[in-house]
Amino acid sequence: MVRLALVLRFDSEPNLTVSIQERSIIMAKIYDSRTYKFSSAFILASAIACVLLSVSPASAWNFGIPAHEVRPANGGFQFPESLFSDGKARYFVYKHSPNQWLRFFVLRSSDGVIRAAFDACDVCFRHKKGYVQNGNKMTCVNCGLKFNSTKINEVKGGCNPAPLRRSVKDGTVFISQGDVISGLRFFQ
Repeated sequence: MVRLALVLRFDSEPNLTVSIQERSIIMAKIYDSRTYKFSSAFILASAIACVLLSVSPASAWNFGIPAHEVRPANGGFQFPESLFSDGKARYFVYKHSPNQWLRFFVLRSSDGVIRAAFDACDVCFRHKKGYVQNGNKMTCVNCGLKFNSTKINEVKGGCNPAPLRRSVKDGTVFISQGDVISGLRFFQ
């Protein structure tokens, strides 16, 4: 058997001789440490990706006003009209599918009419901030524009709250599931 020697020179050690077999062991240790570092980084990146993917889109939104989760019954959402008698906006969120959430609000405006709108507009919807009620006005949280609540469902486009069809019959406010789903583009 022929034994080859590899000579490495260092200033502090003039003639250091390492056999091919010893060199192989050293290289294997270096390779293992690099693989360990790579696999640790890969495991960490995978864990972060799993956490990020497990977060629902709704929890990533910037809405400051909490909303009550609602589920449709008989093709829509039903609320007692008396719920809105104080004139305060009530916010609702509907989970259409695991990754599709929609927000809307309902209120009784100062003229006594029940009004409903998506918690979004044509302009600022990408920021996912919605509206906050300030007295008789709904204020866009993103741009700060204020809209008189008596104009909800009457004026649309721009930064006005996107209208949502509703009906009131026998003391019940009804909003169809199809009408709510039609606003999906605001929440994707």
